[in-house]
Amino acid sequence: MRNQPKYHFIKNTIYALKGLKDIIKTENSFKIELSLFFISIPILFFLDTTLTNKILLFATLGLVLLTEAMNSAIERAVDLVTLEHQKMAGMAKDAGSAAVFISIIIALTTWILIVLNSFNII
Repeated sequence: MRNQPKYHFIKNTIYALKGLKDIIKTENSFKIELSLFFISIPILFFLDTTLTNKILLFATLGLVLLTEAMNSAIERAVDLVTLEHQKMAGMAKDAGSAAVFISIIIALTTWILIVLNSFNII
């Protein structure tokens, strides 16, 4: 049986915001990616492209933040189990980092292609 309290929208929102606050406070990578997210948002309004492309650009930025948050969760869970160097623990952390890397590649590729297309370069 799971140790899970009954679902409550307000409490769950508070837990989520608490987790977000903690990640912002403790994870440098997340801070950098969040800063780039907020710097990039105004560009969406001035970029001459379709609404669909703007949604794609926004979504890819969100994807990076999402995968970084998941990577932080993986790292913390692994550290909770063991602080000693374990091969499988390192592999789990590396897999989380790979997910972040992939999301960044997806975001960069999407942004480059859409921005170049909006300037009729491609």
